[in-house]
Amino acid sequence: MLISTSRKPSQKTRKFCKNLAHATGSISVNRGKMNMRELLIKALEVEEYNLAIVNEIKGNPSRISFYSNKGKLLLTLIIGASEEKEKMNIAPSQLKIVSEVKELNILSEILDMDLVDNAESNYILISEDEDSLANINFINKFGDMNNFKINVKKILEVSND
Repeated sequence: MLISTSRKPSQKTRKFCKNLAHATGSISVNRGKMNMRELLIKALEVEEYNLAIVNEIKGNPSRISFYSNKGKLLLTLIIGASEEKEKMNIAPSQLKIVSEVKELNILSEILDMDLVDNAESNYILISEDEDSLANINFINKFGDMNNFKINVKKILEVSND
């Protein structure tokens, strides 16, 4: 997956994109003046088949929209995020997804990762949360939860294909 930002992103949003790219084995690019078509072409150039665009409000990541390489909107999430200060120690090539939130199972297809019932290490845990819809946590190869966390507040769009 190719990850980019809205135009003129804050340093926090750029760092979030880099952390998300590192955690998922994706590629992060600075958007600059690229429009949507140019981002989709860039994704194909680097042999990525999905695109994620991170938007912000007041300098903080607030929304992730996932698109297919044909430009079709697959999923939009309203989010909050926490930063990662240390190295994450994740092996993205072996990453799996464990999901307790059925509506977010589509992330396994978008990220091209196996959806499993449980895992011991090196996985993304999508869990239910009292205060919001879900939390997306990254569990490293040692079985430890990283500080990098995505709080899903709302699902705006889900593709039914």
